[in-house]
Amino acid sequence: MTYRSFIAAVCAATVLAVPAFAGGIMAIDPYARAASPNAKAGAAFMMLKNDTGQDDTLIAARSDVAKRVELHTHLEVSDGVMQMTEIEGGIPLVAGATHNMMRGGDHIMLMGLTGPLHQDAEISVTLVFEQAGEVTVLIPVDNTRKPSGAGHGDHSN
Repeated sequence: MTYRSFIAAVCAATVLAVPAFAGGIMAIDPYARAASPNAKAGAAFMMLKNDTGQDDTLIAARSDVAKRVELHTHLEVSDGVMQMTEIEGGIPLVAGATHNMMRGGDHIMLMGLTGPLHQDAEISVTLVFEQAGEVTVLIPVDNTRKPSGAGHGDHSN
C-alpha cells in the first residue's frame, strides 16, 4: 500500500466514524425500526445537535424506503391518551442545543414502506434544514432496540 492510498484509507475511515452532519448540525445515534416485518410504516429516531451558532429548523425528511415521510410527534388528546400527529412548521433546533427524536416523542415517520425494514439493514434518509440545507443520514435498522435503549433523556432546549 502506498503512502497516498494509506492516507486516503485513514481519511475515509475517519469520515465514516463521525456522526453525519450538515453545516454544523449532527445526527447522533440514529436508528430506524418497524413493528413487524409486514408493517406498512416505520420510524427513525436520533439526536440532532446544532453546532452552527444560529437557530435552525428541521423542515422535512425524505427517503426511498417509504412513499411518504413526515415529521411526527405524540400529543396527549385526553386523560393520558396519546395520538401521533404530523408536526406543522418543523422542529426548531436552538443554536448550541441538542434535540432528542425518540419513541413516544418527535420522530421521522416512514409511511407506505416500499419493503420491510430488515434487522441490521441500513436506510438512507435525507433531512432538510431551513438554514443548513440537506444532509443524508445512513440509518441502521434496529427492530430489537427498547424504547429506553436510546438512553439520551430529553436534551432539547
